Amino acid sequence: MSRIAVIGAGVVGMTAALALQRRGHAVSVFDPKGPGEGASYGNAGFLATELIDPLASPASLRQAPRLWFDPHGALALPARYLPRLAPWLARFLAAARPGQVERGRRALAALNGAAVDAWRRCLADIGAEHELVASGYLQVWASPRGRAAARKRMDELRRWGHAVEWCEANELRALEPGLSGALSHGLHFRDAHQVRDPQALVRRLAAAFEARGGELHRDGVTRLEPRGEGVRLHTDDGTRDVERAVVAAGAWSHRLAAGLGLSIPLETERGYHLTLPGRGQALRRPVGSAERRCVMTPMSCGLRIVGFTELGGLALPPRARRYASLRRHAEALLHDPAGLDDGAEEWMGFRPTLPDSLPVIDVHPRHPAVAFAFGHQHLGLTQAAITAELLVARLAGEPPALDLAPFRVTRFTGRRSAPREVCCGKA
Repeated sequence: MSRIAVIGAGVVGMTAALALQRRGHAVSVFDPKGPGEGASYGNAGFLATELIDPLASPASLRQAPRLWFDPHGALALPARYLPRLAPWLARFLAAARPGQVERGRRALAALNGAAVDAWRRCLADIGAEHELVASGYLQVWASPRGRAAARKRMDELRRWGHAVEWCEANELRALEPGLSGALSHGLHFRDAHQVRDPQALVRRLAAAFEARGGELHRDGVTRLEPRGEGVRLHTDDGTRDVERAVVAAGAWSHRLAAGLGLSIPLETERGYHLTLPGRGQALRRPVGSAERRCVMTPMSCGLRIVGFTELGGLALPPRARRYASLRRHAEALLHDPAGLDDGAEEWMGFRPTLPDSLPVIDVHPRHPAVAFAFGHQHLGLTQAAITAELLVARLAGEPPALDLAPFRVTRFTGRRSAPREVCCGKA
């Protein structure tokens, strides 16, 4: 039995911890916050398997100026953070080359295509199948000018194997009476899934983990020190020695990687949400607006409105106008926008984003006692369970279910991680 530490109690860390437990390992999770209290707390609760296009692409670069200068637009680059952001933006531009975009699209399509089944396996293992809901998803357009873009998107996604149906305005109203009548058309993803409540889900994972003997430590890990065939954790509460460590610390992961000689261009994408506790029945399924670039999801905790790509690091305070923009979008999209200020929860969290939009799922090239699972940008919830399965198989030296080369930790330095066995497999 190996003693393994997982650093990070978000959805990626907790699914990894459970997957390692299933292999017979003794696992401890370290996080100064409780399970699901970071970025996992505030996500849209929707398994966005249709999002297979990297954020960096020629199309997104063409749209960026319009989005940036729109006061309610989906993109924000705080001026005082731009000097620090410049090197990351240069890598982002490089990642938008057509060949790189196509490679990224194939990798995201493979990862997302395996996501729902991985979640079914994870939740069935702990008796929590009810946390995953076959909800369907609507993407809507308000303007008829978007008909060509919607048709193109539908055709592209069908080529990638997605079941997508065209909806005219009357069909949207029949499917979702809670939406405004001022919509032109949309796409219906009948096979899409959501979770009932992202934080409740992570807490359920954590409860199962502890019930099986796992340990949760409310300590931050500041440094990893390889020692022989193991690793020493330097925590807020002293040091601990373990045989393996998995870095799943979200937007803070690159700091631990840097202490191990790896320079990872991880940037913080600040996500905002409003949750309306009294409006959880306003919609029947998640709805995304193509023009407004926000998603509304009905959850057990209320109606959640999520949006924005704000590259602003970890230190700047939330921007109040972002919440005003979310209210504006909800007012335009909902048939009955009453109560948008009645007990609304305002939240901002940190998404870990790499220039090519792909996560890291790998082991350290020189210190195989350390593994990595981070950088999932908007898709942490979507990709968490399949990431856990892939990482555990990688650690056990088993043939991967998917090609892991696109997710290697050394892809930004030109070095390649050797696919070697680094863990002891089944106990």
